[in-house]
Amino acid sequence: MSVQERKQRERAERERLIVATARELAEQQGWDAVTTRQLAERIEYSQPVLYSHFRGKREIIGAVALEGAAELAAAVRAATAAADGPRARVTALARAYLDFAAHNPAVYDALFQLDGGLAYAQEDTPEPLKDAFAALLESLDEVAGDGVHPGLFTEVFWAALHGLATLTRARRLLPEDAAQRVELLVDRLAVI
Repeated sequence: MSVQERKQRERAERERLIVATARELAEQQGWDAVTTRQLAERIEYSQPVLYSHFRGKREIIGAVALEGAAELAAAVRAATAAADGPRARVTALARAYLDFAAHNPAVYDALFQLDGGLAYAQEDTPEPLKDAFAALLESLDEVAGDGVHPGLFTEVFWAALHGLATLTRARRLLPEDAAQRVELLVDRLAVI
């Protein structure tokens, strides 16, 4: 291994450590606790080392969001692959999405609430974000209904899921009705 390859590998490892530490700190204490000073202390590197990887917190949030998008896509695909039939797939998709939001609140915030400097729904949208949307579209395409554009239907279904995730997390909805909400969403929006 050349010196340059070793340095590139070490740089990538430091970057992964920064992102993992930021994510861990955000999950434990919220995004307000994620500062370059805190991160530098936790990973035992200087602040200039952090700035050599990320220009600031915004880029770190963006890196966590991209990682989270890949995880969300994988979770949705795993859940829908095990489901039999369109209704079961859409229900599994909804549950997987809501479970992801509930179990990864800081990542969910990085994806959908905070400014990570990422472009959404544009030509320059990063691939992990496009893939997360594609994971939703793969199961929702077949239930959009006649004359309804599958991408548009996916956006509306996703918006409903996001609203449920956000309102549930804010304790604006009764937790014991979560399963009924998913059933209602699937019954009323999806053409099965």
